[in-house]
Amino acid sequence: MAAPQDQRIAVPIDDPNADTEWNEILRKHGVIPEKPPSPTPMIEEAILEGRRIAHENRLEGKELDELDALEDEEEEEFLNQYRQKRMQELSSLSKKSIHGTVYPISKPDYAREVTEASKNGPVFVNLTSAVGTNIESRVLSELWRQAAKEYGDIKFCEIRADKAIENYPDRNCPTILVYKNSDIVKQIVTLATIGGVRTSMLQIDDLLVEVGAVDGKDMRVIKRRREAEDAKEAKDTGKGLKSGNIKHATAEDDDDDDWD
Repeated sequence: MAAPQDQRIAVPIDDPNADTEWNEILRKHGVIPEKPPSPTPMIEEAILEGRRIAHENRLEGKELDELDALEDEEEEEFLNQYRQKRMQELSSLSKKSIHGTVYPISKPDYAREVTEASKNGPVFVNLTSAVGTNIESRVLSELWRQAAKEYGDIKFCEIRADKAIENYPDRNCPTILVYKNSDIVKQIVTLATIGGVRTSMLQIDDLLVEVGAVDGKDMRVIKRRREAEDAKEAKDTGKGLKSGNIKHATAEDDDDDDWD
C-alpha cells in the first residue's frame, strides 16, 4: 500500500485555461501548466501591420493621370515619389518592349523562334486547335493577342498544334508551353485548370508571375488585380442593395396585406 504522501489526489479542474482564482492556485503549485499567451495581441499586431503596408502601397499600380487626380488628397512629396517611380517603370518597359505582337510560327522556325530565343528571356507558345469550334482555343488566342500587346517585353508565339507535333490530339488544345533557357518550364493542357472558357487576363498575369516572366509588383499586374477587386466589390455592393430593396418591398407588401 502506498504511503499517504505518495498517493495522487484527483484535483477537480473544470477548464484549465479559465482565468479563475482556483486555476491560479493550481498553476502556482504546478498542478496544471501555465496558461499559454493569448494570440489576440499578435493577431491585432498583424492586422495593424497589414493596414500599414496597404496604406503605404495605396498608390501602387496607378497610372500618371490617376496620380494627378489625387493632388488634393495626397501630399505633394509622396505623389512626386510615385510619379518618378512610375515614369522610370514606363521608360524601362518602353526600352524592353521589342515584341508587342503574337508571332505566328511554323515547324521549321520553332527551334530558332522558341527554343533558341528562350535563352534571352521566356517564350510563351500557344498550340492552337485545328478545329474552329474549339472555344477554349479561340479564347486563348484572343488573350494571347492582348497579352502580347500589353507585355511587349515578353515573346508570345502561336502555332497550330498538329503542325508543331504530328498527330497531336485536338482534345488537348489549346496547350500552353513556356520555355526558359531552351527548356520547357511550364505546360498547361487545355484551359480547364485555370478557368476554362472564363479564363481572363488575370489568369495570364498569374502565369507570367509564376514562371518569373514578370514581377508580382509589376504595375500592369497590380492595376488589373485592383480593378478586378473594385469590380467585385461594386458587384457585391449592388447585390446587397438589390437584396435590401427586395426585402423592403416585401415588407411593404406585407404591411399592405394587413390593411386588407
